[in-house]
Amino acid sequence: MKRSIAVLTAIEILLIGALSIAALANAQVGGSNGRLVFIRSDSQGNNRAFTTNPDGSNEQLLFPGKADWARWSPNGSQVDVRHSDGLAATIVDVATGASRDLQIPDPAFTCTPTTTQEQCENTDFTCPAWSPDGSRLACSAFSGADPRRTGIYTIRSDGGGLTLVKSCPPACGTVGDYSPDGKRLVLVGFDQNDQPRIFVVKLNGSGFAPVTPVGMPLNDEDFPRWSPQGDQILFTSRPAPGYRNVIWTVKSDGTGLHQVPIPFCGGALSDPSSVGCPDAAWSPDGTKIVFTGVTTPIWSGVGTRRTIYTVNADGSGLFKTTTNGVDSIPDWGTLPTT
Repeated sequence: MKRSIAVLTAIEILLIGALSIAALANAQVGGSNGRLVFIRSDSQGNNRAFTTNPDGSNEQLLFPGKADWARWSPNGSQVDVRHSDGLAATIVDVATGASRDLQIPDPAFTCTPTTTQEQCENTDFTCPAWSPDGSRLACSAFSGADPRRTGIYTIRSDGGGLTLVKSCPPACGTVGDYSPDGKRLVLVGFDQNDQPRIFVVKLNGSGFAPVTPVGMPLNDEDFPRWSPQGDQILFTSRPAPGYRNVIWTVKSDGTGLHQVPIPFCGGALSDPSSVGCPDAAWSPDGTKIVFTGVTTPIWSGVGTRRTIYTVNADGSGLFKTTTNGVDSIPDWGTLPTT
């Protein structure tokens, strides 16, 4: 906004503040800490979405079909799950269990009879991030047949209105979240040297800038998350090669890089007692974090165990929410606990 030449009166300032507060309320940013949603894998490798209270009580199956990840809508009434490689998303109504599939809105991002196997392996379209008002989803799009189409897009929550945000390169990676004001996105992408970094970008494609330093080990399939207050971005990274993931925050201008001090998280991959902490997400009020704790037990015949934990945003108050060792990719919503 252009700054007015005239000096604002006290009344004008109060009015602007009130309008800003109203706009944030309409955008459904933040809210009370409600239920969690997460992905559980069975012995056959099938993934299903479940919900639970943060204390682990009243666990319920959300969606009987496949779900690679799950994200609450801002008002807590719906969950966006990754149901099929051939769909942009599947939206589940939490109250009824009914679901609706969002088709991929452009054939450039699908495998067709004329697409080669190599092209098909490099083709994908996924939409994990809700806009603050719930009207749109942000999507990562990859086209093996036409790499010029690869980039970051948004669609309406009914599947229409495909809109390009940023073409690749750079920026080819996983979109993580909208900013609370709905004006920017945060994503894991690649810089001009093909190094993974976290970026922010405006919805018109401008202001594309990295917020993590060169050389920081990142997983390009993780989802960086914007804090409800809009001042920090939450993500996971290995402090050094050969070490497990720990949780970090950074300001949206790239300053203030900070490891969340959770003694439970981190350690060398060679240490069987160490715990990796990927899949971090904020609670709706920004005071807590939910994440996956990943361990590899030393006893024979047992593979990697994945457990949902919550912790205060300052690293204190660690709590184990699930206990069966097959749960991951949590998200924290506003649907009231039951």
